[in-house]
Amino acid sequence: MLDAVAARYPGVKAGVIPPEADGPVRAMAMVLHLERDAPPRTAVLEAAAAAALAVCLDPRCAPGGEWHEAVASWTAGRIRKIARRARGAHWAAVQEVPGVTWAVPIGGGAPGGGPAVAEVRALVPGPVDEVPKVVSRLQIGGTDLPEDEPGPVPDGAVAIHLNPRIGMSVGKAAAQVGHASMLWAAVRGVDSIDEMPRFAVRTASPDRWAQLCAAVGRDEAVAVRDAGFTEVDPGTMTCVIDG
Repeated sequence: MLDAVAARYPGVKAGVIPPEADGPVRAMAMVLHLERDAPPRTAVLEAAAAAALAVCLDPRCAPGGEWHEAVASWTAGRIRKIARRARGAHWAAVQEVPGVTWAVPIGGGAPGGGPAVAEVRALVPGPVDEVPKVVSRLQIGGTDLPEDEPGPVPDGAVAIHLNPRIGMSVGKAAAQVGHASMLWAAVRGVDSIDEMPRFAVRTASPDRWAQLCAAVGRDEAVAVRDAGFTEVDPGTMTCVIDG
């Protein structure tokens, strides 16, 4: 399935935005589990990066699988994602919608005695005007979480570096890191969940960002450039993934 992503994005390492495909606008809904005592921002973004990729690598996306047509139609155009938040009964209800929930452990639990994991459920993509009611009733806004200090990138993890020059809501950043993990896997030829690495999301320092941009120019890193529908200008480089 990710071969199609690489084919659709011939300039994938440079983050080229492909033209819009014909037909209905399709998107992947990413549901962030944000109770009142929410997990740290970084852990939520790391769960989002993994969840988006896990859907694409799920065996049900293989030819003949029950998700194949839906995901193939989505990857044939721009890779849109829409983040929503859920808590309590709404979070439980969305588990019945086809997709993959990914959990990232939180050392010491969330502030205020919240959950010990950050969870995101990436749903099988489909037309934006045919979203199940259990999903459409979830709020798109209200995903702001304070910046945290996650520390250095763990050994063996693949780092996704956020652009330090722009501000993004948690929902917007979740979509961007989901793009990044998919593009990275397409470039690397990863085709199984068993091959997925741990993703570490970090906001780059200005100096580190300049180095990463130079690496993108040398085809040594993968950049995500946003189409500019929300929050940032078209063509903005939102994040870079290396490793």
